[in-house]
Amino acid sequence: MVSIGLTTRLTNHQKHILKTLEKLDAPISAQDLHVQMRCIYKKLGLATVYRGLEVLKLHGLVQSRTAINGTSLYTLANRHQHYFTCLQCGNFIDIQACPVCQLEAELEQSLSFKVFYHNLEFFGLCVLCQDSGS
Repeated sequence: MVSIGLTTRLTNHQKHILKTLEKLDAPISAQDLHVQMRCIYKKLGLATVYRGLEVLKLHGLVQSRTAINGTSLYTLANRHQHYFTCLQCGNFIDIQACPVCQLEAELEQSLSFKVFYHNLEFFGLCVLCQDSGS
C-alpha cells in the first residue's frame, strides 16, 4: 500500500479508496469508484468518495486528470503516467517516457516546492479517428 507520513490519519473509506486504486490498471471516475466501493460499504454516499479523493489529493497520494468529457479520472500519485488523448473518441494511450522529470526535480530544488506529481498530456486524433476521415 502507498506509504504516508505518521501524522496522516486516514478514514477507513480513504484507506479503501487507496486499496481500490492500487488494484486498477487505468484511471477511474469517482462515480465508478463509488460503485466498486458500495460492494463493501453499502451505505456509502458519492459525496463521501469525492471528499475522500480530495483529502488524498491534498496529501499527495492521489492524482487526477480531466477526460475530454469533463469527468475527473483518478489514479495513485505514485503511478507516473502521461497520455496521448484523442479529442474525438476520448481514448488515451500511456506515454512511457517522461521529459518533465528532470525539470520537476530542478524546480522543486530551486523553488523549495514539494511536488507530489505532475501531468503531461498531448491531445489530437488517434489512428482510428484519423482513418475515419474526421
